[in-house]
Amino acid sequence: MADRIRLDGKVAIVTGAAGVIGTATIRLLAERGARIVAVDRRERDLKAAIAELPATAQAVAITADVTREDEVADYVRAAVDKFSTVDIFYNNAGIEGEIAPITKYPLETFRRVIDVNVVGVFLGLKHVLPIMLKQNRGSIINTASIAGLIGSPDIAVYSASKHAVIGLTKSAALECSASSVRVNCVCPGLIESRMLSAIIEGRNPGNAPVPTEKLAERIPARRLGHASEVASIVAFLASDDASYVSGSAYTVDGGRVAS
Repeated sequence: MADRIRLDGKVAIVTGAAGVIGTATIRLLAERGARIVAVDRRERDLKAAIAELPATAQAVAITADVTREDEVADYVRAAVDKFSTVDIFYNNAGIEGEIAPITKYPLETFRRVIDVNVVGVFLGLKHVLPIMLKQNRGSIINTASIAGLIGSPDIAVYSASKHAVIGLTKSAALECSASSVRVNCVCPGLIESRMLSAIIEGRNPGNAPVPTEKLAERIPARRLGHASEVASIVAFLASDDASYVSGSAYTVDGGRVAS
């Protein structure tokens, strides 16, 4: 059956495009017809992600640090210069920081996590929203986490940052309520990724890796999630099929938060 959710001709900016979820998302958006502006601070990984796109994809790679306002303004300006507009903004860049209890957490690392995960999201909203509000259309999807819905030991700072992303999402959605601009977020659970591996390793330093089956015991679906499953929700929220959806936090977690 043909995929009915199409994004033909839409312009999508994706930050954190070189990560596992970012890469899966730019691939899916491109397959569905979107033109891609892929943003990441890791130039080599970004080029590799772009190289995996369909041969017919229209895409540009921009190396930028989402914590620097001048660089955020530059990637937004570059998208408009290249494609004349921005229809979709996947505000996805994020880091996990150190895995440690609050009493041992370095202040410098705390500030870095907040800078990337909260300030980076804020700056993206600040510079993309004027374009979308002026044209009276657009969809923004922020990456939060189930850690933004529940507490979790040893990742308190990451959790705090993702709670903030959900707050920014809801507030931005209300600020846009008089327009056709929508703002939502996705809350991935345990997704097979470098970040999940880093968190598990940080909680079990020097020990053998925790088996996937052991992790899956905590998830009603009894398995880890895949980046492609997060990308599918992003693509839905980016599409006109989600025209009445704004201010929502979509969990992609195999039922873990519900359990």
